[in-house]
Amino acid sequence: MVIVSRLFSVLVILMGLGLAIGGAQLVWLQGSPYYLLAGAVLVVAALQIWRGRRSGALLLAVLAVLTVPWALWESGADFWALFPRVMAPFALAAIGLWLAPSASDVTRPAPWRVGGVVFALLFVMGFGLAFMPHGVVRPDASMAYQLPTGDNQPVDWSAYGRTTEGRRDAPFNQINRETVGKLQLAWSYRTGDLKPGVDQNTPLQLGDTVYSCTRNDKIIALDADTGKERWTFDPQAESPFWQRCRGLGHYRAEAVAPAAASTTSEGQCRDRIIQTTIDARLIALDARTGKPCEDFGDKGTVALSQNMGLVRPGFYFQTSAPLVARDLIVVGGWVVDNQMRGEPSGVIRAFSARTGELVWAWDLGNPDTTRLPPEGQTYTLGTPNMWTTASYDDKLGLIYAPLGNATPDYYGVGRPAHSDAYNATLVALDVTTGRPRWKFQTVHHDIWDYDLPSQPALIDLPDGQGGSTPAVLQTTKRGQIFLLNRATGEPLAEVTEKPVTQEGAVPEEKLSPTQPYSTGMPSIGAERLSEQRMWGMTMFDQLLCRIEFRKLRYDGDFTPPGLVRSIQHPGNVGGLNWGSVSVDTANQRVFLNDIRVPSVFQLVPRDDYAAFSKKYPPVSDGHGPSAQLGTPYGIYTNIWFSALGVPCVQPPFGTLTAIDLKTRKVAWQVPAGTAQQLGPMGVKLNMPMPIGMPTYAGTLSTAGGLVFFAGFQDFYLRAYDAQTGAEVWKHEMPVGSSATPMTYVSPKTGKQYIVISAGGAAYSPERGDYVLAFALP
Repeated sequence: MVIVSRLFSVLVILMGLGLAIGGAQLVWLQGSPYYLLAGAVLVVAALQIWRGRRSGALLLAVLAVLTVPWALWESGADFWALFPRVMAPFALAAIGLWLAPSASDVTRPAPWRVGGVVFALLFVMGFGLAFMPHGVVRPDASMAYQLPTGDNQPVDWSAYGRTTEGRRDAPFNQINRETVGKLQLAWSYRTGDLKPGVDQNTPLQLGDTVYSCTRNDKIIALDADTGKERWTFDPQAESPFWQRCRGLGHYRAEAVAPAAASTTSEGQCRDRIIQTTIDARLIALDARTGKPCEDFGDKGTVALSQNMGLVRPGFYFQTSAPLVARDLIVVGGWVVDNQMRGEPSGVIRAFSARTGELVWAWDLGNPDTTRLPPEGQTYTLGTPNMWTTASYDDKLGLIYAPLGNATPDYYGVGRPAHSDAYNATLVALDVTTGRPRWKFQTVHHDIWDYDLPSQPALIDLPDGQGGSTPAVLQTTKRGQIFLLNRATGEPLAEVTEKPVTQEGAVPEEKLSPTQPYSTGMPSIGAERLSEQRMWGMTMFDQLLCRIEFRKLRYDGDFTPPGLVRSIQHPGNVGGLNWGSVSVDTANQRVFLNDIRVPSVFQLVPRDDYAAFSKKYPPVSDGHGPSAQLGTPYGIYTNIWFSALGVPCVQPPFGTLTAIDLKTRKVAWQVPAGTAQQLGPMGVKLNMPMPIGMPTYAGTLSTAGGLVFFAGFQDFYLRAYDAQTGAEVWKHEMPVGSSATPMTYVSPKTGKQYIVISAGGAAYSPERGDYVLAFALP
């Protein structure tokens, strides 16, 4: 027993010294004195335990008891905030009190051992509670809900968001809250594409065929009831990075194009699968055979790099699904961020879905260019781009294009006025001409990479007079949700210009004095940070995060990048990212998922950048140092993790949320998945704690009163009750998913299927190539 006590005392003194040294640094930085005091108590307690004195165990017990009111004072009753604060003191007190009695005490109960048991039970209870969800919001009485009506008649999933309105809402209720528990795997397919990249694809379904694309743009047509392969098409597309295909487009011609009538069989290419590739090509395929449509472009292909100037490998291509509107294919493009000024243009172009001919172009840097740029010129370089998917209202004849930023993202000096006017802006374009009808800017003078990342959702809101108001809902990386009149661009939910910090940028930068906040809608995951909200799995890495928070510059959600390391929250991955939303139109509910992990960033003077970039090499997701050539600074940006590889802010790190558009409030909110596949320093602990992890892709809403989602960090597809947010079903997949589910009813069997692409969870090294379909027995 003496040897064990001595070993325990060594452990305690090491922990105490660590807390005391770190705590002294935190006090120097004007932070909490608790860790310094706790470290001093542990050191004294360890010395007493080494000497065989029970007062050492008593000190550990007193520290544990006094830690509780301090923890409650700092964080209230938030479980995950309390977890790192109290668990280590409880454990130390339990062990210390158990070891404290002498040998003669072994034969009879002792208050010391009783106290040890009490603290051990508190520790076990706290650990057990970690496997229960916390911070759950459930609907109150004001949130009326009525189960939607579904008819289960086969309707094609013919666009990325099911229709061009981008609502991801399916009118099927065969799979519902009562039957979903019986849902099981119906078929699976392996695409064979395990090359580098991320599978983010939402398949299409047309009649009895499902169309899927892989991370490197291979297209597969599958039987909707069996998953049996019908045809494949491989465009042999290559990109040095950012390989992904989020979706395809579909065009149905009323008749075969005249030019093709004499050379093709009847009906060939009447249904066309429209593809954009990671090497900037636009391709039209016959939906029946997978063969290129000979009458489209050059034997089925249009080169999207035309008139874009010099396009270096990987500097311009398409990752998101094209929009098909009337007889047009509308495309934007992704550009590699922050490499240089004058990267390829953000021009948005519309091509004939029949011939591939360019019909119109919107070059915001040169409004006089309505189709091709002047002879010998290119579209305006470096303008804000649309890297996500647009939406379309056929009645209004408007395309809703969410724009990103003019690269480089983090330095705005010298940025052209036309780019500043359109950064992070939702633009309504006339479908026939491509000319803008209205625009709404969500960030002024954006130097935070707050691109509009998601497809807008077009929703008709009751106007209280028996009619409806056409609305467009746009989510943002900032966690702000803007609800606008889609005919005029005027806010339907209040938007307030609020003053933001003017400190911390490089001297020559001109910051906007105010920024728009959607005060009439809930914000998601955008609460202001503080030292008290810093987190860790233990009190020790929490202390390190608190120290780092005090060292970093942070002035709220518009802290500008400057010459010292600063916190960006929400980070440049969101907030709300490219997964968009799904909608329950009957109940006026919107379902969305978010990320709550800040970033850190720093501008690096040009003379120092070469050495800096060697010290901090780029990482696989594109973060790290970027040159920003043409400006005086490079940029370093990365997701902010603790020394254990855990986010430094307290959980949840991601949630699923339902917003009630009638009350403009959160109807329900639940943590997104578990940490089963994760652990500190990349070590998988297989502990399914529902802590709420960062999410990717988007949700699916059905008339069965269900919301499906798979973009967790663990390997599950889950279904939630659309009324309450309660988890009602889950199924483990071979790997995780970074894709949005879709659903259809087979026209042959009348059976409803839920389909998901499972190619690997975000940040997981485990990759796959699965298309999985689920159905009732």
